[in-house]
Amino acid sequence: MSDGSFTTTAVAAATTADWVDPRAMLRDPFDTYDRLREQGSVVWVPALERYLVTGFAACRAVEADQATFSADVGGGGATMARALGAKPMLRKDDPEHAVERAPINPGLRAKSIRASWGPRFERNAQIHLDVLRERGPKQAELNRDYAAPVAARNLVDVLGFREATPEQMQRWSHAFIAGIGNLADDPEIWARCDDAQREVDEHLDVLLPHLLRHPDTSMTSALANAGIPAAAVRANVKLTISGGMNEPQHMITNMVWALSRHPEQRDRVLADPSLWPVAFDEALRWLSPIGMYPRETTRATVLDGVELPRGATLGVVIAAANRDPAAFEAPRALRHRPLAAGAPGVRKRRSPLPRTLGRPHRCWRDRRTTGLRGSARSPDRHSSRRGVVRLGVQGPHRPPGHLGAVLTRRGRALRAGPETPRGRSQSEAGWVHPARSRRPS
Repeated sequence: MSDGSFTTTAVAAATTADWVDPRAMLRDPFDTYDRLREQGSVVWVPALERYLVTGFAACRAVEADQATFSADVGGGGATMARALGAKPMLRKDDPEHAVERAPINPGLRAKSIRASWGPRFERNAQIHLDVLRERGPKQAELNRDYAAPVAARNLVDVLGFREATPEQMQRWSHAFIAGIGNLADDPEIWARCDDAQREVDEHLDVLLPHLLRHPDTSMTSALANAGIPAAAVRANVKLTISGGMNEPQHMITNMVWALSRHPEQRDRVLADPSLWPVAFDEALRWLSPIGMYPRETTRATVLDGVELPRGATLGVVIAAANRDPAAFEAPRALRHRPLAAGAPGVRKRRSPLPRTLGRPHRCWRDRRTTGLRGSARSPDRHSSRRGVVRLGVQGPHRPPGHLGAVLTRRGRALRAGPETPRGRSQSEAGWVHPARSRRPS
């Protein structure tokens, strides 16, 4: 059977994972992901009322076939449209998705980012590097004092919300994210989400007419002047507020946390700053800021040998796929470049903004924070859906390679790392060049 999706010669109904405990997944989902993959790459989970796709090849097949696996989901998967007030581009397939995505693409290319946003991002980072230093080793906390406010300030600038504060941006983003994940239909979450919608719309009521008369380089201006419906402009601005705040915020903390707890990898990337892009991609694989997204089948199909009916709701669990041993050697180890979630040949229909904002800033090389390290004075706290949400720091501490040293150096060119220690393979020693990563056949 072949209909454009990933198929095998053996076809069977999906197995049922009635043992899945959503509460356990909130604490730590990776043991559940491993067990689900062992049961099958596509499994029906009654507790979540959807099929979970956890295998790398199966996730890749879903992402490559939007004709069969649509982003235009209904039912319990339609919370995004409810949270944002209308359906954004992330819940549309091509050509509709491409029409709404096209206006923002030019402004988010590397050259445009360097020209328009680079100086502002550096300024914002410097402001909060000063905050970290002023708070000192007893009070400094990376997420609260750096990652969240920097992401919020950057987003204010990118969207051109001149009258909004970083604190407002954080509150709106958290409300939208909570609404998008509100599968339990909690009325208190919807109330906060509705308040955020109203406040953002009040800003847009003033901003959009101004941008039509006086266009600028902001993403809001690009959308406003693209000739797309006003409801789509507003929904996509709110979409950017949700992901454009949370994803870069958590990638900053995830990456610092991961390298702080893998000193060998940390030391390698500090010794060879050109490995920073590989380190970022590996952190993205190892602890994905977006763990799962929904899709809905447009017709009966077969995915990795599993029959799926028309209208089936899928949870595409890229956090599980990025730890699939069929695609990655020693997938629980922090050392390989990822192949999913943005790799060549995998089309992620998402805004490029979170990836742009989440990369380490050039001004993290600031010597005032050299030597900061993870603190034992308070436990780290995590969100199973996003990553590290609290990370205390201490410093200065002179031996290089602690948390602050991670904040201080940034490379540009992507190349293989330094020669590996004698008697060890390159993959055992540390980061590997993308060309040497394993791909499924």
